[in-house]
Amino acid sequence: MSLTSDPPLSPPAGAGPRQVTADEYAALTVVPVRHPWRWVAVAATAVLLAQFLNGLITNPGWEWDVFARFVTTETVLHAVWVTLQLTFYGTVLGFALGIVLAFMRLSASPFLRAVSYAYIWAFRSIPLIVQLLFWFNLAYLYKEVEFGIPFGPGFVSFDTMNLVGAMSAAVLGLALHQAAYAAEIVRGGVLAVDGGQVEAAAALGIPRLRQLRRIVLPQAMRSILPNAANEIISLFKGTSIVSVMAIGELFYQVQVVYGRNGRVVPLLMVATVWYILLTTALSVLQHYVERHYAKGAVR
Repeated sequence: MSLTSDPPLSPPAGAGPRQVTADEYAALTVVPVRHPWRWVAVAATAVLLAQFLNGLITNPGWEWDVFARFVTTETVLHAVWVTLQLTFYGTVLGFALGIVLAFMRLSASPFLRAVSYAYIWAFRSIPLIVQLLFWFNLAYLYKEVEFGIPFGPGFVSFDTMNLVGAMSAAVLGLALHQAAYAAEIVRGGVLAVDGGQVEAAAALGIPRLRQLRRIVLPQAMRSILPNAANEIISLFKGTSIVSVMAIGELFYQVQVVYGRNGRVVPLLMVATVWYILLTTALSVLQHYVERHYAKGAVR
């Protein structure tokens, strides 16, 4: 037994940990964690960025006066509009067909699954430029397109030479190519929804179409949207490949202009800036659409 009134230096055996008082907390010296290499990396990156911006502004080879003269010309603006049209039609038709292909892959029918898989396999395997040139030369293989009884007489026929022009072939090629990737994006989003959701809806007697529209797709959109937005942005930039068909989209018109005046770098910057601006606009739109479908989700 202790003969003094002083408290013991350590708690007796079996007792819990001693509580630290507020005064003891205040007496502690807090030393922040040092990150010297992080600051070295920040300084090196800042120096490189400053050098790049300095060269971008002071290097006469960029010819910013030529860039300013052509960035908003009527020819370039019309080319931007053609690029947006190709992106819009390719996206709408591609995702419409892609949704059909996705549900064919999810079908209980082995035949529909096989057809969908074969389509996706074929159009993901063939380069886009080959597909575009194939549709552009469709009249070489088929002089006419007839509609009528299968393997029987036709009632209506169209001349493919006049039916499929350069713009139509570009939209058709972009849409069919996009559909193969859109199908896998949609299928992955639907599979990400817990199967118990559909089972619970079926137990409540909710019709299949309403299950899909009100339960499955709103949840699947959270998984579909990021990948779909990436595909749309890739399609927007990928429209430059239709320049091989002499369609007046942005990159083709820029090539035509610098082919005449020899100002390659500033004209390429015109195309670059327009691609950056429109891609940024699509990214902002993606953010708001994702935020709408993320309501109630834990982020």
